[in-house]
Amino acid sequence: MAKKFWGGRFTKKTNPLVEEFTKSIRYDYKLADYDISGSIIHVEILKKAGYLTTLEAARLKNGLIAIHKNVKDGTFRPDKNSEDIHTDIQNKLADKVGDAALKLHTARSRNEQVAFSTKLYCIDMIGKIRDEIEVMDASFEKLAGKNKTMMIPGFTHLRHAQPVYLKDYLSAYGRMLGRDSGRLENIAKSIELTMGAGALAGTPIASKFYSKYIRPTANSLDSVSDRDFVIEILNALAITGMHLSRLAEDLIIWSTKEFDFIEIDEAFCTGSSLMPQKKNPDVLELVRGYAGRLYGNLMSVLTIMKGLPLTYNRDMQLDKEPLFSSVEIVTEELKLMAGIIKTLRFNKAKIEEHLEDEALYATDLVYYLVDKGVPFKEAHAVIGRLVKHTIDNSIEIKSMSDAELKKFSEKFVHKEIIKLFDPKISVESKKSIKR
Repeated sequence: MAKKFWGGRFTKKTNPLVEEFTKSIRYDYKLADYDISGSIIHVEILKKAGYLTTLEAARLKNGLIAIHKNVKDGTFRPDKNSEDIHTDIQNKLADKVGDAALKLHTARSRNEQVAFSTKLYCIDMIGKIRDEIEVMDASFEKLAGKNKTMMIPGFTHLRHAQPVYLKDYLSAYGRMLGRDSGRLENIAKSIELTMGAGALAGTPIASKFYSKYIRPTANSLDSVSDRDFVIEILNALAITGMHLSRLAEDLIIWSTKEFDFIEIDEAFCTGSSLMPQKKNPDVLELVRGYAGRLYGNLMSVLTIMKGLPLTYNRDMQLDKEPLFSSVEIVTEELKLMAGIIKTLRFNKAKIEEHLEDEALYATDLVYYLVDKGVPFKEAHAVIGRLVKHTIDNSIEIKSMSDAELKKFSEKFVHKEIIKLFDPKISVESKKSIKR
């Protein structure tokens, strides 16, 4: 293994199995950008506190900036033999500036370093995910604008319920994602970027040397052991994944031959290695499937943290893979789903065929009787019997005569109820919705 932060009190070499089992460089290299940013801030604090000369601080800062440039341009290559990304950057810095790098770890512990880097990563990723949610929301708005007068059957229990505007359906998912964005925003605001915790007990550096952006720790034990922010993000992303999974399920159902409401662009579908006719919504199925992974990532970290004594424990290293996984899954899903929504096409003829189903207007018939003075429960029962009669006799309510209708209620007038079997009249009769 590459040079370590520790080892002075050890006389034996670490067993290679232990080195391989405990290192995290294979995944925590993703924190490189944020670790370097934290180190540059730490250099300034050390200089203010008198632990570094101006020249030493400049050498360290320039060395860190050079490594940071490699991270940004994609030329950074972590040493796979390093214990973790913090050690790897320290070693790379030593190669650039020599012994001055030995002073960087003054008043610092990886316990605090990893917490700080992870917080910076989370704040940055939250911003990027919220940007993708905005793109997704814009896709909904554009699709709704192109089809602002279109009505579709609304469903409960996956059965025809009442007609609704497509724009309201799309807006429902937009509101879900809006809540997701709000949750993430609140999490980002609640993350405190602090330094000075050390390993757990604090450091000799006075609070006056910290800035208004990086505050001294209010409780050093909490600072090194807190992973609430990781759990909150995993929870928020699990909810986002659930919302995207519900949308994916609707689109999968709508794209079936049985429904035939929509056509998903071929660019977002795959085929079959055996059946040449197949056009499969694999992306949507994977969005649905990944919801389980997102839930698992949340439960993984909750389970890791549930029995840990204060303060830092190495178990906490295992929060990174679930965190990175959830962030990457949701980011990719939002990009893909926005593309699917942008290119979605509606089969208006098939939708209109569904809208001819008289069952969609049964509730409107109930209110028709209510408006004529019939108590709601009685009206409900009358329409229930009427619907059953049409099903049993394979007829439509619209085809029934006044005499036949009056067998169910004297209030029925054929020329009046015939107008109710209109999706626009049905939708516009709902006054409680703010439009």
